[in-house]
This record gives sequence, structure tokens and C-alpha cells, in this order.
Amino acid sequence: MLQAPDTTVTVVDDLSMGSVNNIPQSDRVTFIQHTITDHEFMSQLVIENKFDYYVLLAAIASVADSVERPYETHQVNQEANLNIIETLRREKLPFKKLFFSSSAAVYGQLPEMPKREDQAVQPLTQYAVDKYATERAIINYGRLYDMPMVCARFFNVYGPKQNPASPYSGVLSIMLDCLTNDKPFSFFGDGSQTRDFVYVGDVVNAIRGLLQTPAARNDVFNIANGKQTSLMTVAKQLESLTGKKLNASFKPGRSGDIHDSFADASKINALGFMTHTPLEDGLAKYVASVK
Repeated sequence: MLQAPDTTVTVVDDLSMGSVNNIPQSDRVTFIQHTITDHEFMSQLVIENKFDYYVLLAAIASVADSVERPYETHQVNQEANLNIIETLRREKLPFKKLFFSSSAAVYGQLPEMPKREDQAVQPLTQYAVDKYATERAIINYGRLYDMPMVCARFFNVYGPKQNPASPYSGVLSIMLDCLTNDKPFSFFGDGSQTRDFVYVGDVVNAIRGLLQTPAARNDVFNIANGKQTSLMTVAKQLESLTGKKLNASFKPGRSGDIHDSFADASKINALGFMTHTPLEDGLAKYVASVK
């Protein structure tokens, strides 16, 4: 967003899973450390600033954590977002586009592969339920009240600045941290689980493209590479890049975890702006960023 010289950005984050060091130092960036579950605060912020674009990324992002704390997850992942879109509707505030980050978790364990946006869903955890319910609400608000909205289902995002110490961190960042710091790593299952890993730079390009493309309105898109890779394959690639051997153990699978997942990315590809960094190139960039 900061590539445009006249753009200003306001970031709201309670830092429960992030770091202020990840926010660019610029006089065009305003950072507010606050929870989005404070509905009065967020409504007032929206009303006073009348932003052109809204990018809703805040979430309790751990599926396992949503199993342990379902209502707190619901407050962050659904209620807080509904408060923002209802404020926009109620106050009749003009804006150019609102983006909401949903998740591949909404597809659940259904066997159809690759995952398409128009196929059935099977949300198995509170995290997945809230993501699906929120994307449906946002799309319906857009259609009912003529509000420019767009949603995207993120698959497994990885790349620089992921915090492996966070309980919300993705498996790839935890694996790399264990390799580089000679710590033990646990596979929950036998390592044959597959995921569709998408580089963070590609996700940024996708968000920017969805915000700026008029045809991407009141709809949902997969953001993914469209490739299926097992966790064991990723481990071998990281071992090759780091020159180290992963000290791995194997534990039973966790409640709510999905065994296989990869996307049909043809819908977003048709819009012409989606980039796809090959996994080996993305992993090389990620490893280089932590050295």
C-alpha cells in the first residue's frame, strides 16, 4: 500500500501474536495498539477517519487455540468484523473496497481436490465456522446494501517475519526455527499431510489486486499456489537449504487438523494479477531472511 506516494495507512493490532517491529517506520503509517473487539473504539475510528480501503486481517489464527477458546475466537474472528461492516452500513460511510481474510479451513475434510470456491464446505472448528460465517456476512452486506466487499480464503502462508515463537505460527516457520536453532520438532501425524503453501509476497500482491479490481466484488477467492506438498517434503527441502538435519518426532494428530488441502486457484488467476512463487524459491528467500 505504501508504494503509492500519497497513501497513508492506519494499523490496529493488539500485538497478541505480532510484533511492532514488522510495521514499516514511516510518517505515513499510524500504529494503534488496541484490540479490535472494542466495538465502540473501532466504530469511532472508522467514523472519524473515513478510510478508502479496509483490510481485515486480525484474527486468532490458531485452529488448535480455537478449540480451547471457542468464544474468545468468535469475538475476534466474527463479532469484531461484523461491527466494522455494520458501522459502515449504519453510518452510510463511503469507501472504495473492504477486504476480509477468510481461510482454507472452511473446506474441512471433504475429499474433493483441489478445493474450489463453489464447492461444499465443512468447517470443523470454531475458527473455521467464524471465518465462513464472516465471509458470508460480508458478501451478503455487499449485495444487500451495495457495499464493495471482497473475501479471500488464505491457504498456508509462509515467509519472512513469521514469528515461530507464537503459538499461532504456521508449521513451516516452526520447522525452520527448529532447524536453525537445533531444537526438536514434532509432526502431528506421520508427515504425509499435504498443504498448499503460498509465499507472503504473493499474498500481498493478491490483496492489492483484489482491492483494485472492480470485477472482484462481493465474491470469494482462493489465495494459493495450487500445488500440493507434504510436510515431509518441505522438511527435506529445508534440510537441504540449511544444511542441517531436523530432529523430528511423531505424535498423534490433533483435533480439528485437516490431513490434505490444496486449492484450485484458477478463479483468481483469471483476474491477471496473481503471482506464484515456486515453493523452492520461496523457501530459499525465507531461509535467507533468518540467517
